[in-house]
Amino acid sequence: MPDLDPAPVLDAVARDPRLRVFLGQGRIETIPARQSRRRLLLDVIAQSFEPGVRYSERRVSLFLAAVHDDYAALRRYLVDEDFLSRADGQYWRSGGTVLPSPTPEVGHLCDKPSGGPCQ
Repeated sequence: MPDLDPAPVLDAVARDPRLRVFLGQGRIETIPARQSRRRLLLDVIAQSFEPGVRYSERRVSLFLAAVHDDYAALRRYLVDEDFLSRADGQYWRSGGTVLPSPTPEVGHLCDKPSGGPCQ
């Protein structure tokens, strides 16, 4: 099961001038009151969850607690804003931006045994 690592979330928030004001002491100190900023922050957090993978409530809570003190409110926002879905104590990603996979190098797209040019 993929790791839920808070470091990429905190790095992404620190790089975004619209979100970095909500950081303090290396964590998110305040959840934005303005819905557009809150959704932007939730989208960054949701990107940590691998699409198609189910996570236990404990695992989600531990991850969110590493990001923000009020992990229960953060978890509730993620569900209420349709970034995560839940049922039977399990959570899974149901929204947010899905980053594209790295594009394979051109040489890997051709598997001609002759070594000739690919078309």
